[in-house]
Amino acid sequence: MKNINGKDRLYNCKFGVFTHYIGAFYFNLEPNHGKEWNAMIENIDVKKLAYDISRTGAGYYFITLMQRCRYMLTPNATFDKIAKTKSGEACPTRDIIPELADELAKYNIDLYLYFTGDGPFKDFWIGRRFGLTRHGKNVIKDKFVMRWASVLEEYSVRYGDKVKGWWIDGCYRKLGYTDAQLQLLADAARKGNPDAIVAMNNGLNPTLVKQHPDEDFTAGEFEDFRYVPDKRFFDGAQAHILAPLGVSPDPDKPGQAWCRPGVKYDAQYMTDYIKRCNDAGAVVTVDVFFGKDCSFDEEQIQLLHTVRENLG
Repeated sequence: MKNINGKDRLYNCKFGVFTHYIGAFYFNLEPNHGKEWNAMIENIDVKKLAYDISRTGAGYYFITLMQRCRYMLTPNATFDKIAKTKSGEACPTRDIIPELADELAKYNIDLYLYFTGDGPFKDFWIGRRFGLTRHGKNVIKDKFVMRWASVLEEYSVRYGDKVKGWWIDGCYRKLGYTDAQLQLLADAARKGNPDAIVAMNNGLNPTLVKQHPDEDFTAGEFEDFRYVPDKRFFDGAQAHILAPLGVSPDPDKPGQAWCRPGVKYDAQYMTDYIKRCNDAGAVVTVDVFFGKDCSFDEEQIQLLHTVRENLG
């Protein structure tokens, strides 16, 4: 897909998949699991990971770089300098992103990355060193945003055009984020690839919303696959929806379905849903189960493979 802008590139994929691989899932907020986290990253088989993604028929793939705690998915010297950590304590020594991007490219699958706007705020000491230790009204300060954006910028510059876009979570207005502060994150994300597209998540909404003037595609977080937009662009942002396919352990709490196995919709429903969204001009990202050992749920893979066959 050469000579095509980022919004069209994303839309032409029709649907993609999203996985969570986050240290907070496995170690809670404990700071002494760096060696174990480092070993987990060393053991990731990127060839198998890319192959499994290809089996779903996805046109693109999102993976998380971090969330809430100190454990980053890949090395980052800027993070270590500010956090006062050594290589392998919070950031692993292996950088899987270039490897993964190259393997995915063999299947014509684009790589996108998940980052956050609230950083490692739940890690008491590292959160303090960055300048944010809790969620609350107006807690975001320029010092934190500049420090955290510098971490993002290092990633962006290093990965260049191997990464086609960024979904930045935790950009909550309730925290006090201003347009100018969010712009620092957007600029950092595009530093290494000016063609990269960016979405900033302000949480759940009943419809698609462009959260920031410089946003290229909507964050589009939902807890189910029901909402269908009525147009392709929302104030210029490509219509994009992200929701989990898995089954929540509590039927009354659909928000717990993220990164869960099982399927709450059958293949025909998902085919019809994604087709309706595509016909309206939207692209759909499906969150799927991803185990500690980087395993997938075979039922989810088979369902999405059927969806791709049905879509053509």
